[in-house]
Amino acid sequence: MRQLILDTETTGLNARTGDRILELGCVELVNRRLTGNNLHFYINPERDSDPGALAVHGLTTEFLSDKPKFGEIADQFRDFIQGADLIIHNAPFDIGFLDVEFALLGLPPVSSHCGEIIDTLARAKQMFPGKRNSLDALCDRFGISNAHRTLHGALLDSELLAEVYLAMTRGQESLVIDMLGESHAGGNAHAPRVALDSLDLIVIAASDDEVAAHDAVLDGLDKAIKGTSVWRVEPATTADEQTT
Repeated sequence: MRQLILDTETTGLNARTGDRILELGCVELVNRRLTGNNLHFYINPERDSDPGALAVHGLTTEFLSDKPKFGEIADQFRDFIQGADLIIHNAPFDIGFLDVEFALLGLPPVSSHCGEIIDTLARAKQMFPGKRNSLDALCDRFGISNAHRTLHGALLDSELLAEVYLAMTRGQESLVIDMLGESHAGGNAHAPRVALDSLDLIVIAASDDEVAAHDAVLDGLDKAIKGTSVWRVEPATTADEQTT
């Protein structure tokens, strides 16, 4: 499973009115592991940044003047993302800018080159409704140090988002994914695999106090969403289960 954490920096907020991409960063994950095979470009946007954007990324027109234009890196970028899932914080923003850059070159949109596009901002809003869900806020929430982030940068932000994404999606099922990832990463197709159905797992039942504490947490979730949380929704019974 190949995934790319992607981020851009831009001259402003609106690609439709002429703002351009000036930095592009991608961090590669394979089977939920950072590979170090990353992609990073500074790009000459052929225009000045808005003052507000410049204050965010700090990349001056002078610094970018000798960097390649987007058309010069487009083929390398398209080859890099081919078939991979893209993980982006506030994906519509970055994809909107990339699609405009592609259109200026007569190329089809980003979605025609990659797999699924995953928006971590949308997922964070579902996980933490009513909370701040900026990248900095999520780093704080998951205990990820961003002390070195004084300015926004596409590669740095991608590296931070990779850690955030892994923390957001690290559930019980990821333990099995990680075990499988280790055997695949070794490159030996004949390596022995764990027979999960043969494991004698110890089941530890929750105490009455633990059950009460769990119910209290669920009560708080129900109150926050003004409804019934997903952990209290019974799965639908199938026809096969009804006959057993």
